[in-house]
Amino acid sequence: MSSAVEAVYIFNQNNDCILEHVYRSRPPAARTLLPLYQRHPKPRPSLINLPEVNPPTILFSLIHSNLLFLSPASTDVEPLFILEFLHRVVDVFEEFIGAPLLANKIESAYDVVAQLLGEMCDAGSVCNTEPNALRDDVDIPGWMDKLLGGVGLPGNASTPIQAGGLKQQLQLNPSTTGPAIPWRRANVRHTSNELYVDILETLHVTLAPSGRPLAAIVNGSIAFTSKISGVPDLLLTLSASGGKIGLERAIELPVFHPCIRLARWKERSGELSFVPPDGKFMLAGYEVDLMPSVHDLQSWSIAKLQLPLSVAVTKSLGLTGADFEVQLAITNTFPGAASSSLAPPRPGVSSRGSGTSTPVFGGSSAAPTLQDVVVTIPIPDTVRSVIDLRPSRGEAYFTASESAIEWRLSTKAAASAGTATLRCTVVGPLTDNDSEDMVNGFRSSTGAGDYDEQQDAYQTANPPPTKIHRTREQHESQDQKKVQQNTPLMPSSASVSFSVKGWLASGIKVDGLVIDTRKSRGLGEGVKPYKGVKYLTVSKKGIETRC
Repeated sequence: MSSAVEAVYIFNQNNDCILEHVYRSRPPAARTLLPLYQRHPKPRPSLINLPEVNPPTILFSLIHSNLLFLSPASTDVEPLFILEFLHRVVDVFEEFIGAPLLANKIESAYDVVAQLLGEMCDAGSVCNTEPNALRDDVDIPGWMDKLLGGVGLPGNASTPIQAGGLKQQLQLNPSTTGPAIPWRRANVRHTSNELYVDILETLHVTLAPSGRPLAAIVNGSIAFTSKISGVPDLLLTLSASGGKIGLERAIELPVFHPCIRLARWKERSGELSFVPPDGKFMLAGYEVDLMPSVHDLQSWSIAKLQLPLSVAVTKSLGLTGADFEVQLAITNTFPGAASSSLAPPRPGVSSRGSGTSTPVFGGSSAAPTLQDVVVTIPIPDTVRSVIDLRPSRGEAYFTASESAIEWRLSTKAAASAGTATLRCTVVGPLTDNDSEDMVNGFRSSTGAGDYDEQQDAYQTANPPPTKIHRTREQHESQDQKKVQQNTPLMPSSASVSFSVKGWLASGIKVDGLVIDTRKSRGLGEGVKPYKGVKYLTVSKKGIETRC
């Protein structure tokens, strides 16, 4: 199985090919592959087999910012290899020509794009995909070059560094720049030395109708921003409740940037030793399973998850079963959240939540608060409308085009703990009986009070008891029939979206960030960089309750 890239095609939102870059062999043309790709129904997979093409071809695809990236392969190739290369192409383009990645940016900066594609892959073999190293090999015209070029004068930009320029520069001045590092560009200089750690976690919880958790997964990512001169050697220490064993149980399926020394991590869990790239990059990713072992699963409950909020739905309320109620339990429980305040930030540097000038992390000047709380209730397509929405907090509205109810709570409304409720009434499709007896969801007939010209209503002050009993039975049977008809119209689930700054659902914390001065090069005398850490937990419809 080979590992070679044959070509990269990029299409804009109008399905016009704005870039064709062929690396090897003779792959099918872009105008040939696009109709074959569009022939598959949505959602289209990222790997499509095209046996009708000569030779038979496997088409890899990636959609980003309304741009379609296609890469054909006529030989057996590792699928993740091609897909990862396409993702690297997107990341590098955004790094060099700016995000969001748009078609007009690629067309206007074609000279830079062509250089990037040529440096990243040579004759199908992937060479260099690190943005820091590419900056030493790719010539990016500045604003002065564009100004002089517009009037017909040669620009005064420095000549591009030749191939192997990084190694040559390090050999010329090895004492200040240190060893050759593929992911870090040479001769990095910053006037203000700063190090930032941003940990983002996405929470996914599924609850049974009884409230028992069925699944609870946290996907985390550690973003690192390095703005420090020279070649620093850093040590980032993570911790969790339960010490080393708790951290090993918490972090599952970790993935690391190539700069991480895996031997150090395997020897001492929680210690990340690395030489960072310059700028912002993704240092690591991990997955945390909040569910217990199989033996403890029987006694497990939602209370042990200690979520800041949860949702429940009660269906088939009212005489006709057309009402349902959503209960949002807000606990504002943030286990493990630090409450100690930090030292004030250094003048001239903006605060980043948990910033401090010392390598000790974990505090926050503000307590974690719930933000962007949105409850989404999907409604069956057979529901004609949802009326009489009565939220106890916030605002709620029904969108017929999306067949869903959105209940939004402001930060102030979600600040106080308690239970917020939303009661709604569904209106189903019209039937023959409804067209005669119902007007806008209400019964128009008066039952025993109907006027009858054949009946001497003035002579009979009270109707017979048998008729009253018969009328009540008719109404009760009609209501029971309505309850059965409205049961399929009830929602089957409800989900909650929210975000919390200063808290992580997994309980992972940053204990310290230390610079190893013995291994570092070119830092300068007495450099003490400013350090900051920020925690953020996000749940996009992540807490879902089945009902």
